[in-house]
Amino acid sequence: MTSSTYFSYVEDIAPKNTIPALENGDRLTQSEFERRYHAMPDRKKAELIEGIVYMASPLRITQHGEPHAAIIGWLMLYKALTPGVQLGDNCTVRLDADNEPQPDALLRIEAGGQSNISEDGYVEGAPELIAEVAASTVSIDIHDKLKVYRRNQVQEYIVWRFQDRELDWFRLTEGKYILLDSNSEGIIKSEVFPGLWLDKEALKALNLAKVIEIVQQGLTTVEHQNFVKQLSRQQ
Repeated sequence: MTSSTYFSYVEDIAPKNTIPALENGDRLTQSEFERRYHAMPDRKKAELIEGIVYMASPLRITQHGEPHAAIIGWLMLYKALTPGVQLGDNCTVRLDADNEPQPDALLRIEAGGQSNISEDGYVEGAPELIAEVAASTVSIDIHDKLKVYRRNQVQEYIVWRFQDRELDWFRLTEGKYILLDSNSEGIIKSEVFPGLWLDKEALKALNLAKVIEIVQQGLTTVEHQNFVKQLSRQQ
């Protein structure tokens, strides 16, 4: 056997330097999580929560797809009339060394807010508001993610527990998440994004006409107008 034939033989039997597949339950650093994720031939939703990989199961339209679309539609209307805020749908967020979630929706202040956009296009740092539709992931969303978002200073966190027919809107107050209550008219008002109003019962019933009506009322308030002026000065 010649030397060239030998080395060719060794190369054929030697293990290839391949990147391991991303698996549900893997314990990884953020950099290794991203390396494996980008090497996946068919990318799908995967999150790193407290150093553990979570990969989404198939999503049902009634339990996740339609509620998710309703949340995005509500936030999109607010964004359309609030220059200076950015809306994200299933965007990866680099929070810290052990956490890289992909929340169903986020709303962030573009200039002067808590988060930035990296050179490669990812959100880095905590958006002001995150919303999750919790169906099969309810235990993660209401426990582990809540702790991660609180620790990283996400100011408002919405969890729509669809199967439980409940929606929780948390506000970060002195390092703790406190539930925001509906007023006498059944409306919850964001304390971070003036004018972002929600009729919780209408959203839970997927009464989108009512949801739109209420957020439109919030968008006509003096508080919202002042917020838009504040954002324009920060650009």
